[in-house]
Amino acid sequence: MSRSHLFRVAAASVLLAVGVTVADDRKPVTIPGLGPTGPVQKVDGTYAFTEGPAADAGGNVYFSDIPKERIHKIDPAGKVTAFREKSNHANGLMVNAKGEIVACEMDGAVAAYSPDGKDRRVITDKYEGKRYNAPNDLVLDRAGGVYFTDPAFRAPTPLPQGKTAVYYVDAGGKVTRLIDDLPNPNGVRLSPDEKTLYVFPSGQKKMMAYPVESPGKLGAGKVFCELDQPKPDGNGGGDGGAVDEKGNVYITSALGLQVFDPSGKKLGTIKFPEQPANATFGGKDLKTLYVTARTSVYTCPMEVVGHRYPAK
Repeated sequence: MSRSHLFRVAAASVLLAVGVTVADDRKPVTIPGLGPTGPVQKVDGTYAFTEGPAADAGGNVYFSDIPKERIHKIDPAGKVTAFREKSNHANGLMVNAKGEIVACEMDGAVAAYSPDGKDRRVITDKYEGKRYNAPNDLVLDRAGGVYFTDPAFRAPTPLPQGKTAVYYVDAGGKVTRLIDDLPNPNGVRLSPDEKTLYVFPSGQKKMMAYPVESPGKLGAGKVFCELDQPKPDGNGGGDGGAVDEKGNVYITSALGLQVFDPSGKKLGTIKFPEQPANATFGGKDLKTLYVTARTSVYTCPMEVVGHRYPAK
């Protein structure tokens, strides 16, 4: 390793230590009409495993550090602070219309935290009298309901629910099991018009789409797209993702953030220094992608505007 390279590494370490954003030197591949319009930036990289980025209307972005049981907040200036300790291994997050941070707690519940992080209310922690396996990711709809996934990751064995599934809890607290035939359903998102529910299983390369007939009621699913694989014969699945205002779907994978149009056509892949786990659009103009990737959180500026849930 050359002296100049050592100097660059040392300088980058110092900048990170004092909270200065550092850019990835690799020029991103731009997807026409979408972006990125600039380099990938590391916001911070001091975590065990980051997940669940979620934006609020004020330009703040929240993310979870699952093993450390913490939720953090990035303010519009890029400063990172602790939002909540003891998060019950919170994973996917989303901000509801009340400003509460709704969390999939892998210890068995879906809960909502007050905007200051101090208070917690349980939305649901049981189905048919049994705890959930380990709620993973969620999406909110305009009706006040929550779609959420319940795979096997970090769950007790045998599985409390006996199978992995996708659920819907309505505004009144009624829970319905919607899907139970996917290998570890992980990420879940709605199209901007809320007529399609996307589910990203981790156990297969085929990503799924379901017509939403009414809140919490789905039609027959179909394959939305197939993820590119590190090896030609691979069958690796997705994790989390985001949706922009045009209805394009962004899915985190072993190769990066794979982007598809509403018909399922592959548009390109946005790569990050670490394998991404989840993503959201944030910032006051919703034109910044926030991506959680292993030990870090990254951002990249986009041309397209993102979609924020719920849309009211």
